[in-house]
Amino acid sequence: MQSFDPRVRRLNPEPPPEPVEEGLPSWPAFEVFHQEKRGARHEHVGSLHAPNPEMALVFAKEQFGRRKKCVSIWVVPSDRILASAEQDEDMFANNLDKTYRDASGFRVMEKINRIRREQGNNQTGSKPK
Repeated sequence: MQSFDPRVRRLNPEPPPEPVEEGLPSWPAFEVFHQEKRGARHEHVGSLHAPNPEMALVFAKEQFGRRKKCVSIWVVPSDRILASAEQDEDMFANNLDKTYRDASGFRVMEKINRIRREQGNNQTGSKPK
């Protein structure tokens, strides 16, 4: 194999007698969640690859449980997570017009003014002695 760096000169060794499998074994991916204190929610902190769930828990403890305070760790196989498709993003669209929450959206001033006029007339009118 020749280097692209002109400063590196390598010997050309003989090829190995048996074919070598290229790359690392394909381990499944796991999503890691941790809990900082009892009663708090678990938060997603990252992903990792491991040969099985038990080793994923060990890897997660080593990678995500040492740096911050942690009382609990969950590992979930990534292929077991059900997610919505990107094409379905319109199902999360919100109506940004929230005038129904604002008091200005209600027409009550006319009623309030009418009641004030009626009360004013009752007070200035005949008073019982």
